[in-house]
Amino acid sequence: METLLGDRRFNARTIFDFSCLEPDTRQHLKNVYATLAICMLVAAAGAYVHLYTAFLQGNFLMTLVSMGLLMWLMFTPRNGQNDAKRLGILCGFAFTVGLGLGPLLDFVIAINPSIIATAFMGTSLIFGCFTLSALYARRRSYLYLGGTLMSGLSFLLMMSLFNMFYGSALLFKAQMYLGLVVMCGFVLFDTQLIVEKCRAGDKDFIWHSVDLFLDFIHIFRKLMIILTMNEKDKRKEKK
Repeated sequence: METLLGDRRFNARTIFDFSCLEPDTRQHLKNVYATLAICMLVAAAGAYVHLYTAFLQGNFLMTLVSMGLLMWLMFTPRNGQNDAKRLGILCGFAFTVGLGLGPLLDFVIAINPSIIATAFMGTSLIFGCFTLSALYARRRSYLYLGGTLMSGLSFLLMMSLFNMFYGSALLFKAQMYLGLVVMCGFVLFDTQLIVEKCRAGDKDFIWHSVDLFLDFIHIFRKLMIILTMNEKDKRKEKK
């Protein structure tokens, strides 16, 4: 169904009309988001392994393995012939990230299993909306957010360190909400940064997908925590 806004006519097709981007940029973005989809499926497999098998469990060792795989990928530059190898490393990283979500998923399931589906749908909606906003925005209009977002991360780190000693539930909740806002900003920033890198000749779609994958995972994690806290508050009020 079409609606009229000013002198421009919109319909469902215009939402995904990326004619404002160059053909090679559009192709690069297709590769990036296809790789991101693979990462999400592999991460889901990792979470499944933690929840329903005794084969592997998310723990500190898996966190170290995850960091090691990310460093391996970082120091394996693309040469045009090693995409398969680098994609394999990325899948290993995504699998260990999924395993790392396992303990949090265990906790959420004990409270209310439906929170996981709600958080995933919410994350997908947020990620999709902010991605489209970045792609349709004026060129480089969100790149200025870089300094602000890094400052936000530094502030969140200080809040986290302070709360390790203070132990305030209210401060922790504020940290989660602020962290969610910061990660939404990173979706805008990283998406436009990928576009600009592509225009500058950097076509490393595998490494570019890492930023978006981590953005998605962080938003998903924070939404799960926020929804779980809200669910626990509701139960306390009913008692």
